[in-house]
Amino acid sequence: MTTASALLPFLAARPVLAAASDGDGLDYLEMARHSGPIGLAVLLLLLCASAVCWAIIVKKWLQIRRAQDESVKFLETFWQSKRLDAIYQAAESLSGSPLSHVFRAGYVELSKVTAGKRENGERGLAEEMGGIENVERALKRAAASEVTALERQVPFLGTTASAAPFVGLFGTVWGIMSAFHDIYRMGNANLATVARPISEALIATAVGLFAAIPAVVAYNFFISKIRVLDSEMTNFSSDFLNIVRRHFFS
Repeated sequence: MTTASALLPFLAARPVLAAASDGDGLDYLEMARHSGPIGLAVLLLLLCASAVCWAIIVKKWLQIRRAQDESVKFLETFWQSKRLDAIYQAAESLSGSPLSHVFRAGYVELSKVTAGKRENGERGLAEEMGGIENVERALKRAAASEVTALERQVPFLGTTASAAPFVGLFGTVWGIMSAFHDIYRMGNANLATVARPISEALIATAVGLFAAIPAVVAYNFFISKIRVLDSEMTNFSSDFLNIVRRHFFS
């Protein structure tokens, strides 16, 4: 076999390779425009949900980070100070800490109880226990309010994480139905006519996953951090009640 005859298969394949290498990449905007009104509405819905999720992620990350940092500062102030009124003044400057809000609620209720005790003189055991219960209820209400504030807008991330893939799948199924209907109407079912409309339909699933994956990761991250802060508020409330019992209701 001569050298020229050996090169014939390679030379014959060169136009095909050149055409493949010169092919354009995916034009996602063009694919979205050809997805039809239903597909376009699905894509817009998913993109809007993704944008809202990213806004919530940035906002909650800053909020929780501030809560963690200021809670550490508050605990240092609380255990180093000797007077509750000094701690209360320091807590006012740490408004991002949920622990400071819990302490201020308990301190305000404790001030009311001790003021009533001074006005009415010595009280019995039932009145003292009622005063402790008032402080405990104030701490629990404040802790519940702080958890609610930390969890605000986080459920939207969970909803997007669970619903976005199904919304994208709906757009894909609708696009595939329309594509097969057009193929049936044209009476041509070769690869060239099938591949493009199906690829345009699959973009909805891709966008659904694009919206869902960051949302589910952020949701689990924020929920775990909020649980830690909730546990810290519970522990702090117990410590504060023990201090109140020893120094004010002994």
